[in-house]
Amino acid sequence: MYKIQTLNKIAPDGLAKFPRENYEIASEIINPDAIILRSADMHSMDIPESVKAVARAGAGTNNIPIPALTERGVVVFNTPGANANAVKELVIGALLFSSRPIIDANKWVKDLAGNGDAIPEMAEKGKSKFVGPEIKGKTLGVIGLGAIGAQVANAAVGLGMEVIGYDPYISIDAAWSLSRAVHKAESLDSLLSKADYITIHVPQTNDTKGLINAEKIKLMKNGVRIINLARGGLVVNSDILAGIDSGKIACFVSDFSDETLINHEKVICLPHLGASTPEAEDNCAFMAVEELRAYLETGAIYNSVNFPKAKMDDPIPAGGSRLCISHKNVPNMVGQITSAVASEKLNIAGMVNQNRADLAYNIIDVEGKATDSLVDKLKSIEGVLGVRVIEG
Repeated sequence: MYKIQTLNKIAPDGLAKFPRENYEIASEIINPDAIILRSADMHSMDIPESVKAVARAGAGTNNIPIPALTERGVVVFNTPGANANAVKELVIGALLFSSRPIIDANKWVKDLAGNGDAIPEMAEKGKSKFVGPEIKGKTLGVIGLGAIGAQVANAAVGLGMEVIGYDPYISIDAAWSLSRAVHKAESLDSLLSKADYITIHVPQTNDTKGLINAEKIKLMKNGVRIINLARGGLVVNSDILAGIDSGKIACFVSDFSDETLINHEKVICLPHLGASTPEAEDNCAFMAVEELRAYLETGAIYNSVNFPKAKMDDPIPAGGSRLCISHKNVPNMVGQITSAVASEKLNIAGMVNQNRADLAYNIIDVEGKATDSLVDKLKSIEGVLGVRVIEG
């Protein structure tokens, strides 16, 4: 029986994919095997030693202490692309209401309440205050062309915009999914200097934090409109406000409310609505559950943010065991691991070894039961981070 702890409300249809005969799922659970969450902050949590995996039902993982978990051999998953359509649709909405003051116009009309039959004429007379440009024919700069950025770029092409994209790490799959009408920017600075609208779709890392700052804003066109539905720390809010006050930035849309932003008339703050659709929540939950089940039941890893992709195609030998070993990617690790297996007089029936930067992961099937003695030997090897046994 596997124990799964939920730290947020997870879509019930997704959790239903855990077979109840083999899984116990609860928000309050002792010594869970895995944790599934959305935006809950795990940095201050006392994470039990029993935890083998963490799955984020969403793309961003800055709410998870990945380095600390990695040192324990805990695999961290996310669900890239599961909420891409939801975010894409909100970006399209942001393009429209950053151009045409739809929100302000709606507030103004509401204030006409009580004027009865005079309202239509008053509305007609006042509508000139809410004029804004069309997006067709304007240039959209898309920073980051992953699952979300690629969909945004393609949708904007369909709306008649000129689209330029920048992503030095674009994947082959993302490149194939892009419309041929999307132009490649040679550098971030080049994109910023050409775009009438800018939308950001990159993860928040040490390298990308404060990506949009005073220096970058100076490169932009006057009257640029900026949309950030990715992560709040990607922009320097004080620099954004200075850019608005100088006239450089016409409007800023953020999905991350902040005290410094919410009262500015040219800032539109949303309460982190990017993935807030029932479809996206279901999709993220489905993917997160599939990732945890594959890892817990077979040792397979995919969509991990810290360990390499790995899968054993063959089933565990009848009467045998599967060893799942995470370790530092240093010389002679595989030799030490296989020597430990041989010392227990176990024959290796199949083996997969994958690495990712300074980490590696092994799946080893053995003919026979892996003993506690073998597990202890493997854990004692310097550089081994975690050892798990799945019985056949």
